[in-house]
Amino acid sequence: MQQKIIKNKATAFLVTYYLFIIFWWIVLFSLGSINTLNNYLFAFLFSFIPFMGSIFGIINSRHWGFLKSAIGKSTFFISLGLLTWSIGQIIFSYYNLFLNVAIPYPSLADASFILSWPLWGIGIFFLSKATGAKYGLKLSSGKYLLLFIPLLVIIFSYYLLVVVARGGQFDFTDSSILKIFFDLFYPVTDVIILTLSTVIYGLSYNYLGGKYKIAIYIILFGFVINYFADFFFSYTTTLGTFFSGNWVDLLFSTALFLLSYGVAGLDPRLLSKKL
Repeated sequence: MQQKIIKNKATAFLVTYYLFIIFWWIVLFSLGSINTLNNYLFAFLFSFIPFMGSIFGIINSRHWGFLKSAIGKSTFFISLGLLTWSIGQIIFSYYNLFLNVAIPYPSLADASFILSWPLWGIGIFFLSKATGAKYGLKLSSGKYLLLFIPLLVIIFSYYLLVVVARGGQFDFTDSSILKIFFDLFYPVTDVIILTLSTVIYGLSYNYLGGKYKIAIYIILFGFVINYFADFFFSYTTTLGTFFSGNWVDLLFSTALFLLSYGVAGLDPRLLSKKL
């Protein structure tokens, strides 16, 4: 069966809103806008991408039997992760718009952001059960993938997140315990999420099929893009060049759009429709 992009009203709405966000960013970029009201509004408005994605995803999870099926659990937990990320970004924007704090870190926003990673990890775990990754483990090539992919991701991540982004070390001088915690938590969980995503793809690509193959690919790719968005956020904040509405925020909005599009496309009601 020839694969086509999943299309329904939810995904169409997300695409339209994402195009609006891109247009807003192009205007900001063209004007060279930095730390203005329009920048802060952009950061606030793109928080609604994961918010809408979470709503569509939770609705889809109910149609999959909610917590009674692997795909229902996966869709639900990934959607919850999108919701907590959205709330974190809204809080981040509150600091920008009302408290005049350009980069609130660490802050209450991180208390919500931090919940996304374990929720996404749980969602990816159940996604592996739904995509047939366990069958890939029965092959010798699958066992090699399970061994080497985590090793490669750890080496690659250490180079990017520590050597490049932080100059080869974590500087904990005069840092609060809370900041040290978040400085360690984000890169470690990024590595875990990227590892899980690549392992699932490597183990299950021969078993993925049907109408939802593309939607699942989009979800996995969204996690990869989010990994790089986190890296560039860490890198630009270390250099002191990050600001709301810059190209890193565009990368975040793209990652969250892909995740939202993916869970919105996992609509079992499409089984009765011809794509």
